[in-house]
Amino acid sequence: MNILLINPPWTVRTGNIWNLIAGVVPPLGLAQLAAYLEQFGLTVTILDTQAERISLSDLGKKLAAFSFIPDFIGITATTSIIRQATETAHICKNHFPSAKIVLGGVHPSIFPRETLSDGCVDFVIRREGEESFHALVSGTPPAEISGLSFKLNGTVVHNKDRDEIPDINKLPMPAYHLLPMDKYRPALGSYKQLPGIGIVTTRGCPGKCTFCFGNYLGMRVRMRSADNIFKEISLLHAKYGIREISFYDDTFTAVKSNVLEFCILMEKSSLNISWSCFARVDFIDETLLTAMKAAGCHQICFGVESGSEEILNNIKKKTSLNKAKQAVELTKKFKIEARTAFMLGNPGETAETMRQTLDFALKLDSDIALFNVTTPYPGTEMFTWADEHALLKTKDWSKYDLSHQILDVPGLTQNEIQEFYNHAYKAFYLRPSYLFRRLLKITNIHTLRMCLRIFKALFRLLLNPKSQDTP
Repeated sequence: MNILLINPPWTVRTGNIWNLIAGVVPPLGLAQLAAYLEQFGLTVTILDTQAERISLSDLGKKLAAFSFIPDFIGITATTSIIRQATETAHICKNHFPSAKIVLGGVHPSIFPRETLSDGCVDFVIRREGEESFHALVSGTPPAEISGLSFKLNGTVVHNKDRDEIPDINKLPMPAYHLLPMDKYRPALGSYKQLPGIGIVTTRGCPGKCTFCFGNYLGMRVRMRSADNIFKEISLLHAKYGIREISFYDDTFTAVKSNVLEFCILMEKSSLNISWSCFARVDFIDETLLTAMKAAGCHQICFGVESGSEEILNNIKKKTSLNKAKQAVELTKKFKIEARTAFMLGNPGETAETMRQTLDFALKLDSDIALFNVTTPYPGTEMFTWADEHALLKTKDWSKYDLSHQILDVPGLTQNEIQEFYNHAYKAFYLRPSYLFRRLLKITNIHTLRMCLRIFKALFRLLLNPKSQDTP
């Protein structure tokens, strides 16, 4: 049994800050799935076209060079790359007509019927995929596999949902040996040293924000033990020379006791690993920051989202401007960089609330600020609400990329939001005080190069404000 897992190509756009600063993130879901399957003696290959920079036009040549014929091909897909995922399925079917094509990930989980309408897709695995995929490739009849959607005599069948894996510590570490480890790097401005890589330590999210699908893998936060996380980092350091970790969990600090235990392990070790993470402004305190700083944490990203209390209520953020202010100030106090993220074009947004958001961002004066155009992703409460009220401007999934206006906001035009998006970056980063502060942080050739890359990305964004597709 040969299994091929593919991370499909990503279309690059001008006018989108994420395409200028985004890192190269390993497909951790595929790597986790591969490790799970290898436990049962199955032969697995991962093709990460994003890291390998393989375009759709070159994918066929890559597949033709394989020395094996896969029995199953698994393809992961988020909303913004579902088109590339289905095109990948077509190319795979053309080269390996006998292979069964399986799609998984967020978008197929939300729209299994739409995904299966493509003639080249045989199965969709919804949400957590390890147990369902293993059952499928092991010959279990499709009708008996929880979490599976498939076609039977032209009719789409959705089996019952699969229960969550209760203890994710029992899952093996991701199959890093199947990935091009020298090709990965954290997002620009989020790392202190290289080589670096992103990892995930939790499944589920405690937040109930309308714009987020953090509970895609469950409402309950399931966190790996501190010892389990430390062992993975130790392996990455020893085998691949990793010196920087980006924790990509929605809220790394969700389970305080576990984070404190992890910090003790890191502080006592001789790994010399620096790291960053994401946290809610109401999930941070002095005890945590003391331990995190001593353990190597150098940056925390907070989703502040808006400078308007009304907008925060609209999106059910369940935080306040005062909590955001306290979190950023406290983080700075411990000499940890604060990175803040904001959204423009939320439900109820006006020109005034956008100005309030920018004013609040300037007041917080974080080390890095990111402004995004609100994107109601499928699976979120915001998407369902907008769809029911005919407020979605498009269902061209490729435009769901944090820079297109997808949500129709009464009283604001697309140009107004786009112009303010560009203005916000100018207003924040071109302040003399900010530029001077960044210059003071240049202590070596490495930090100089990073600063130059950051400002090169910003100027490219400002010079190409309109979004355009580039293969």
